Parts: sequence; structure tokens; C-alpha cells
Amino acid sequence: MKKRVLLITVAGLSSRFSESIGHPVIKCLYYEKGFYESLLYRMLENEGLFSKIIIVGGYRFNELATVIKSEFSQLMDKILLINNENYEKYGSGYSFYKGILPLKDIDYDEIVFAEGDLFLDKESFAKVCDSSNNIMTYSFDPVLSNKSVAYYIDEADKPHYIYDTGHSLLSIGEPFKAIYNSGQVWKFAEKECFEEIVLSMTEEEFTGTNLAPVNKYFQAVSDIEYVGFKQWINCNTVEDFRKSLKE
Repeated sequence: MKKRVLLITVAGLSSRFSESIGHPVIKCLYYEKGFYESLLYRMLENEGLFSKIIIVGGYRFNELATVIKSEFSQLMDKILLINNENYEKYGSGYSFYKGILPLKDIDYDEIVFAEGDLFLDKESFAKVCDSSNNIMTYSFDPVLSNKSVAYYIDEADKPHYIYDTGHSLLSIGEPFKAIYNSGQVWKFAEKECFEEIVLSMTEEEFTGTNLAPVNKYFQAVSDIEYVGFKQWINCNTVEDFRKSLKE
């Protein structure tokens, strides 16, 4: 089996989620009946697909570390937990940066990168992992400017992300072949290309969103597989989380 790394980023403040339940929480650890409901637990149910699991935290990092060591004690030989101390200063790209730095010292063949606030169906996620291709994912939700991370495919079959951090309007200034609502899970299957394109980027290039390094990689590779999640929920609020429990 290929040496596959799973990178999960969970450093953010979870402001909208915390507001929806009335007190501060780490979103990926939240549950109502048992820890098995948490997004992180459900993500790591797939741990057998990976030789290494890198988790990047930041907000309430000590709490995150304590829970992971308690709830995933049997996986601690696989898990590498990293503290992004600049989680408030920089964007999501910096958590991605902190997560890929250890790859220089890890024996790996490919990387699956997933944002930590997602509910994903196991079948589609396994398809992402088992494929030998570079993968960009999508959900079947409509593309909405106030919540979607979208990407379109241009005339040359190259992907471009479009996202408004102010959740206002999206704009595409050129002809395109397709548009997708990003599933916010990616697979980097070409190690040499990843190291040449992404690991060679400067630290400053990671201070915005994680879409900058992701887009740079996928515009450089020629073969991309697009995988849709049969079930996909971005858990921004507790209502989203409860919907995922029903799924």
C-alpha cells in the first residue's frame, strides 16, 4: 500500500459554530451524546487508509491535544499534532503550511488534505484515498456566494478557485466549462510535483487562504480526477452538525 498522509486542519476559532450553541467550543470535538459523534472521530474512522495523520490545531490547542491523546490513544504512533500559534494572525493557508513542513522528514507517497469541519460519506472519501490520481472534490450543493468555496474549469481545463471572504458575490471574468462547489478535500498524488510546486513556496505565500497553494498545485498537474461526495456537510453551525448526525 502507498504511504499516504492525511492532513487535517482544525486551528480556527469556530466563531459561527460557537455562537450557534452559545459558548466557545472546538468545532471538530463537539458532540451531544458521545465523542463518536464528533467530526474528528468520524474523520479518523478511516485511519486504516493512512500511514501518518497530521492534525494542525491552534485555538484552544491544549484542550485539543488532551482530547486527542485521550480519545485516540491507540493511534498516537500515527498522529502528529502541530500547533499553529498564528491561527488568529494569518489565514487557513498558514495551517496548511505548518502541516506540510514535517513532510520533509516523513517517508510518504501521497497526501490527502481535508478541512476539519466536514462531514463526509465514507464511500466517497475512500474513493478519494484509493485513487491513484490527483483529486479535487465537490459537493452536490448549489454554488452560493454567501457560503460556497467554488471553482471553475477554464478553456484549457485548468481549475480556478473563486471565493469571497466577505460572503458577498462571486465573479468569473472569462469563459468556463464547468463550475463546482468545492468538497474541500484534495489529493496530491504526485510527490515530486508537490515538493517542487508547494514545498518550495515562501512562508509569506501561505498567509492567505489555503486555496493559494492548492490552486498552484492543481494548475501545474495535467491529470485531475473530480470526485463528488454523495453526502457532504460543512458544519458551520450546530444546526449543520445535527443534520450530519441524521445523515
